[in-house]
Amino acid sequence: MFIESHILGAWFIVLMTLCIFSYLYGDNPFYRVAEHIFVGVSAGYIFVITFWDTIWPLLFGRLFPEYIDAGYELNFLYIVPFILGIFMLCRLVPSLSWLSRISIGYIVGMIAGLKFYVFLNSNILLQIKNSAVNLDASYFSIINQFVILFGVFSGLIYFFFSKEHKGTIGVISKIGIYFLMIKFGASFGYAVMGRISLLIGRFEELIAFSTKEYNYATLVILFLMVAILIYWSFKTPSLEQKNLKG
Repeated sequence: MFIESHILGAWFIVLMTLCIFSYLYGDNPFYRVAEHIFVGVSAGYIFVITFWDTIWPLLFGRLFPEYIDAGYELNFLYIVPFILGIFMLCRLVPSLSWLSRISIGYIVGMIAGLKFYVFLNSNILLQIKNSAVNLDASYFSIINQFVILFGVFSGLIYFFFSKEHKGTIGVISKIGIYFLMIKFGASFGYAVMGRISLLIGRFEELIAFSTKEYNYATLVILFLMVAILIYWSFKTPSLEQKNLKG
């Protein structure tokens, strides 16, 4: 009698979820196995997707269009990234590892230039534009824009260290602290809400897989893991005992 694939999938999902949750008890073999599986599967998945969706069509598809039908024409300029990619692999050979520095330098320089433009446009110029007050807007919109402008100004004054924070500068910098704390609190709360929503999803699946339809997967695996962890905790000497023996 064969077990249906969706039941096996449910058991594997429950096992991996509970293995990760077992870290709440402490570092243990279940968590380490799940961690290694996650890292290995993620690395393999990213490698396969990158090769077949990016390298194969965009690089080899332009270098060998007669053999690879990717919809591109022959372009000899793509020999340059092909050579740089080979140089990156030379890092695995100690005698040729210096060649990888050429590729790394090219990548760092290109990314720095591209990111600088994006950062300058989105994080500086766009922020300055959005901080401007539009006096043709509604009354409440103008008040809101003035609050944003004052928050930006006071926040920048807090990081202005050329003059001691006393008097007017000190008062404005303290107000800037309040704006910064509101921003950090809102960001942290938003991040927590996102993580809680993910946690709720995991609990919903654990509850769904604890039914008879899935052969009580959650209950069985949870019981076995707790029993094994209890046995493992008594079998493995604690760090204090190791230090005393040492």
